[in-house]
Amino acid sequence: MNPACLEHRLTAQEREHFEATGYLVIPDALDPAMNARLLAAVDRVDARERTDANRQKLLSITNIVHEDPALVDLVTLPTALPKVWGILGWNIYLYHSHIDVTPPADEQALTWRVAWHQDSMRVNDEIETHPRPRLSLKIGYYLTDASEPDRGNTLVLSGSHLQDDLDCPADGVSNPEGAEPLCVKAGTAVIIDRRIWHSRSPNLWNQTRKVVWLGYSYRWLRTKDAMTVSHLYPQLDPIGRQMLGDGLSANGVYDPVDGDVPLRTWLREHCPEDASRSLHGRSESRPPAMVRGKNSGRQ
Repeated sequence: MNPACLEHRLTAQEREHFEATGYLVIPDALDPAMNARLLAAVDRVDARERTDANRQKLLSITNIVHEDPALVDLVTLPTALPKVWGILGWNIYLYHSHIDVTPPADEQALTWRVAWHQDSMRVNDEIETHPRPRLSLKIGYYLTDASEPDRGNTLVLSGSHLQDDLDCPADGVSNPEGAEPLCVKAGTAVIIDRRIWHSRSPNLWNQTRKVVWLGYSYRWLRTKDAMTVSHLYPQLDPIGRQMLGDGLSANGVYDPVDGDVPLRTWLREHCPEDASRSLHGRSESRPPAMVRGKNSGRQ
């Protein structure tokens, strides 16, 4: 990985904004050439998967990294990956990917239902903490213009990542108070905390809205889709393999050695602050608290 990517490390101001709002906008995350490569890949998948039955509907396809080299390159994009490890740390990988393609809709014929939700489904029913833990985040790469409302924008409630419940109008079409569309230009990336309450919205513009979503989590969280990527390992560098789920052992997701997490090794050389930064007030040099007693030990 090119050390030049460190120019895009998460800043103190970005961290403060993300912690307060639950999202972060990265303008110009994609240069025009990369944007064009991704558009070609998304268009090819869309043409293959779209049918007459869903001709004017949102098409969402998961497990897409293996579809094109541009999507593989996106996983370690220098303008975005440093912000991911800045938020989650180095014991991370890609656990989910999908594309969303939303054609223009006829406003008169439109039957739209809001879909406000937090990501991760059963996690939100079964985790017994408040607020719920972050666990993961997603990056949406906007390949088409969504700089104005009604272009299929993602809707968010700023700060709602710390709310376990959402008071949403019961009519199924109205949005809760404070909902705002993410208005961004093509080439923009948006990082969202999985807990932020968000929804899709209709595309009433004259152009199709196209977004690639990549989900990053801790390596001990199971994948959300098939993640057909192991055949890509031989062509990747060590950090790329880590991001796509490679490792030395099953236990290495809980108690990683250097071979499991080459990102940590790279950060120790190029950015020691990020290699040792504690996410929970604990220095990496100090082991986690251990239960002491007759049968004590790390488990």
